[in-house]
Amino acid sequence: MKIQDELREFLLKEGAADVGFCRIEDGDFGECRYGISIVVHLSDAIVDEIGVEPTHTYFNHYRSVNAFIDSLLFKCGNFLQMRGYKYITVAASQSINKDGWNYMGRYSHKKVAALSGLGTIGKSSMFLHKTYGANVRLGSVFTDCEFDVSDVKPVSLCKDCNRCVIACPSGAIKGNEWSVDSERDDMFDPEKCSNYMKTHFKHIGRGAVCGICMKVCPYAKN
Repeated sequence: MKIQDELREFLLKEGAADVGFCRIEDGDFGECRYGISIVVHLSDAIVDEIGVEPTHTYFNHYRSVNAFIDSLLFKCGNFLQMRGYKYITVAASQSINKDGWNYMGRYSHKKVAALSGLGTIGKSSMFLHKTYGANVRLGSVFTDCEFDVSDVKPVSLCKDCNRCVIACPSGAIKGNEWSVDSERDDMFDPEKCSNYMKTHFKHIGRGAVCGICMKVCPYAKN
């Protein structure tokens, strides 16, 4: 069995819902040019409870899943390092405050997942998994271990659907359909989203989560 297949099987046994592989041409990862996308499926029942605001249960679930993903990232990296390869992890939920607060992480989990053929990106700027839709969280590992990858060109599936645009209480979702050339700012205003959460949902996890756009997304839920 190839190491790529071994690693995928290992991560699925450890609790990942899906695993994908791609090669990246940008990023500051040195020799680690291959990306691994790790997908964890959120509880559909917990997401379904979200209404006009997030729930305390969702906030706790969000934190628990992030911690679980970070554990999977370490296990993935350790798996590779024990076989002589290098690895760099990008945490499930981590912003890097560089040149002023810009709500950006080290690298886009969504991009790694999309390039790995696991799904696409919606008008909400959320990743939409091909099976689980928006109800997922992501983590990424970069390595110098070479994988078999395909030249995936994901396309938007939103078309005329604007449920997330209408439901977003902050007005942060601009309603533009995603393409591989889209920048996040073309589609979504993270500052509007963050400020609204901190102002209106402070009583739930100090305004760190929302989830309304995820709740209303119909993709893969029909």
